[in-house]
Parts: sequence; C-alpha cells; structure tokens
Amino acid sequence: MATKSKGGSTGKAAASSAAKVLRDPKASKAEKKVAASALTQKGSDEVTSTKVASAAAKILKDPKASKSAKSAAASALTQRPKKTPAAKTKSA
Repeated sequence: MATKSKGGSTGKAAASSAAKVLRDPKASKAEKKVAASALTQKGSDEVTSTKVASAAAKILKDPKASKSAKSAAASALTQRPKKTPAAKTKSA
C-alpha cells in the first residue's frame, strides 16, 4: 500500500476524515483503501503507492464521493513522490 521515503505525513484533519471513511458502511472499497493508506502515513515517512494514488484521483473526480473521502484522497495524493521529468532528446 505504501512504501518508505522522505515525505510529509497525514495531518490531524485528514486522519479524522480517513477514520470517518473507514467507519462508513456506505464507503466504497476504493474509498476505504485510500483512507487506510492516508492513516498508515499518519506520523510516518511512507508514501502512497501508484494503485492507491490512481484510486484517490478517481475519488476526487467523483461527484458522489463524500467530503471525508475526498479529504482522505487529497491527503493520499499529497504523499505521492514527485515525478522526475523525462530527459528530452534532441533530434538531428
């Protein structure tokens, strides 16, 4: 779910939102996976995996997702390692 790396950790408000999602019987499997990832990162240096980041992006785009689910998803995405730009090749 998450791998160790330098990065921020989930804040109190996002952790609270993630806990609400985990307790919500109506929350989808993807919402719970993202919330669990956000809670795992509370007070740690772990980062969000690619699969969880993809699920988090879908939750943020979903108009039916709860405010708590979106908060947990946003937190999970901010824990994603930064992409390094691909090297540009010069054509002759």
